[in-house]
Amino acid sequence: MRLKDRVAIVTGGGNGIGREIARTFAAEGAGVVVVGRTLAQLERTVAEIRAQNGEALAIQADVADESQVERMVAHTLERYGQIDVLVNNSAITGPTANVVDMRLDAWNETLAINLTGAMLCSREVLKQMILRKSGAIIMMTSEGGRGGDGRAGYPRRSPYCCSKIAMIGLAETMAVEVGEYGIRVNAISPAGVRGERIDRLMAERARAMGITPEELIARHVSNYSLGRMAEESEIAAVALFLASNESSAITGQTIDANCRQNIVH
Repeated sequence: MRLKDRVAIVTGGGNGIGREIARTFAAEGAGVVVVGRTLAQLERTVAEIRAQNGEALAIQADVADESQVERMVAHTLERYGQIDVLVNNSAITGPTANVVDMRLDAWNETLAINLTGAMLCSREVLKQMILRKSGAIIMMTSEGGRGGDGRAGYPRRSPYCCSKIAMIGLAETMAVEVGEYGIRVNAISPAGVRGERIDRLMAERARAMGITPEELIARHVSNYSLGRMAEESEIAAVALFLASNESSAITGQTIDANCRQNIVH
């Protein structure tokens, strides 16, 4: 087992990619703490893990709230005594609107959860990782932060795009700051991943563009190098690699998962 005797926190672990990462980590021997705002979803993930004889704990917390993050990390340490891996996966898609129509509250909420939440969770976990001189932090960014051809830009999704670009910068910065303590910090940048989240997003964007969701999905997938969307299990496998000793020489990197060849506007 690649994560035997390790403890991992997965934010946004109640559904989608986060849920699959949590289940994958648990299957590889980790004790997993799933964190998010919707307790019922977290408890479902925990129940699934325990049904496979895994170890898991649900902690309800808003990662954009400093005091809640502090309590979440303290609760994890009280239960397990250590934190070896943090996956900053909590995110919202944010508004679908051009900048000229952007509401400030929608902008601020997206950056607070996607970016500030990742910083707060990293800050609190690093305090313990530095003392132990080991650890791995994984940022879940997006093709909206870095396209497959090296360009960024996501029309009608500016707060989401900016938050994901900034997460890459945060990962690269932290990798330099904490490398001397044996802590690695990397990011994963998926393109489209099959699931309920991408369905909702595509529906919103399609309405804004005046086309059908099916047409928009077809346009995107036609530009993917692999000609298809990734599966949640495939993204979880990348996270497992970055959390395990198999990536012990890798830090400050962003791995594109199913990157696309061209930017589709």
